[in-house]
Amino acid sequence: MAKFAGAFRVVAAHTERIIVSVLSRIELYHVAVPLPTPFRPAWIPGLPQTHNRFDLLRLVTDDGEEGWSAGPAMGGERRGLGDLLGPYLLGLDPTDIETVQQRLREMSYLGLRNAWIEPAFWDIRAKLAGLPLYRLLGGEDQPIRLYASTGQLRGPAARVEEVARRVDEGFRSVKLRVHADSLEEDIAQVEAVTKAFGDRIRIGVDANQGWRVTAVAKAPLWDRVRARRFADACADLGVAWLEEPLAMDDYDGLAELTAAAKLPITGGELHTAGWPELRMMIHRRCYDVFQPDAMFTGGVAQTLQVIEECRAHGLRYTPHTWTNGIGFAVNLHLMAVGGDPDGFLEYPLDPPSWTPRFRDAILTEPFNHDRGTLSLPTGPGLGFTIDRSALRRWGRRTSVITAGRLALRTLRDKGPRVAAELARTRRHTAGPRSTP
Repeated sequence: MAKFAGAFRVVAAHTERIIVSVLSRIELYHVAVPLPTPFRPAWIPGLPQTHNRFDLLRLVTDDGEEGWSAGPAMGGERRGLGDLLGPYLLGLDPTDIETVQQRLREMSYLGLRNAWIEPAFWDIRAKLAGLPLYRLLGGEDQPIRLYASTGQLRGPAARVEEVARRVDEGFRSVKLRVHADSLEEDIAQVEAVTKAFGDRIRIGVDANQGWRVTAVAKAPLWDRVRARRFADACADLGVAWLEEPLAMDDYDGLAELTAAAKLPITGGELHTAGWPELRMMIHRRCYDVFQPDAMFTGGVAQTLQVIEECRAHGLRYTPHTWTNGIGFAVNLHLMAVGGDPDGFLEYPLDPPSWTPRFRDAILTEPFNHDRGTLSLPTGPGLGFTIDRSALRRWGRRTSVITAGRLALRTLRDKGPRVAAELARTRRHTAGPRSTP
């Protein structure tokens, strides 16, 4: 952690000027932003997605500072999460990321991996320091180059038309989605695009084999032979990278393919075990470029560990960002801190249904690109402001947790004697508040 030892010294220096506050209120919302037309994600064949759904977290300290984060949702699967968050998180020093990580680890013992919660604490920590998160972590303020990340499947002719629009908009890198039944169909799409644009832009391809979903319709299943044949074809066509060509836990196959392939193999977006698993994969060189999404893969702190470990092993990092506007913001900051200097940041874009307007619908200012680049936010924290009217329109508050509400629930559920015992234990464990 040599590079980020310096970054954390910067954090500590700013933290010394902070009066310690504690987390006093947690709010959860379920947000469903309607899309103008159904979006059919390549990674879930057969699904017509009609809304951008996510669960929104608002943390409030006893001195009024707010932190926000958001986790993608299919529906109301997190209903009741507030019952867990209250006992684990209320009363914490929100700048104590180590303890936050430990609490989230404890929740995972129940099968609940909620890395998306952690960035809200970094939002508070950076706001208390008066800095954008990337600056707090030692990153520089510079434009970020983007690649237009397609989301739906299209045939060769339609894909060429789509890429032409992205090139006209200023993008110099595009990622295609392949998910056809036959290898030949997938190669045909890539061949059509590289023939039309291969000398003008960098082209990546996502096979979406990392986490295959068949809940709605059948999905192609690649074995190592098909992955190798497709990788060879992409290399011959001048493709810049191939993403997720095998199952995310086929560690042997990924390492074998990465060692043999004639182009970079990339992936790592959804390894919810986070740093321990990704560290193992780095040591085994399962990918040339690691693409963890902090909203899934352990949060900001564990992503910083991944970045440093990649550097130590001569590998590269560029994050996955396809979640929602807040998830995009978190990974944007991390790209500014440790992203591949020759790389591009994923920019989800598949009009008319998936655009910044609908991805970032509850933010006052969407993350709109300018000719394929994006300026970093200058405000403190994660650098966005929640549009409260949009939240009222599309969001529904599902949970409010405060110390008083938690005490009443504990009293009701466990009775006065056990509730009093728990209260005494928590007071003793918390100890006196003090500044760092």
